[in-house]
Amino acid sequence: MKLLCDHMLGTLAKWLRFMGYDTAYPGPLDDTQLLALARAEGRVLLTRDKELASRSPDALRVRSDDLEEQIREVASALGLRIVDPLSRCSLCNAVLLPVAPEAVRDLVPEGVRTRHQAFWQCPACRKVYWQGSHWDKMVERLNRFESPKSP
Repeated sequence: MKLLCDHMLGTLAKWLRFMGYDTAYPGPLDDTQLLALARAEGRVLLTRDKELASRSPDALRVRSDDLEEQIREVASALGLRIVDPLSRCSLCNAVLLPVAPEAVRDLVPEGVRTRHQAFWQCPACRKVYWQGSHWDKMVERLNRFESPKSP
């Protein structure tokens, strides 16, 4: 499923990317441009704007201001699950590629290079990722998003 977040949902876009979803976040566009982009790219438009959501059958109004509630809301409405965690760049949405440790020598701290052997890099913006403690915390948080909220 391909998604498009309006300019009010940047953090949600980042976390949907962490879940493995192709999530565009073009920044501020007017309503007509957002609708046209969603239609042209076959994306579900996610928006906080009630009027905008009502203008397209392929739009979903996100009601909550809270990130965890937003993810649960979208996941419930669209049947989303974690599909390929941390496979997309959180900044630009490109698919991450595995790279050799030597290739990121000047891009990550020396301590990280000595503790980790597996690295991924965004081919577009060049951001480097590895499975450090931050990775484990993100996966743990993603798993909480999938679980129903406790009463």
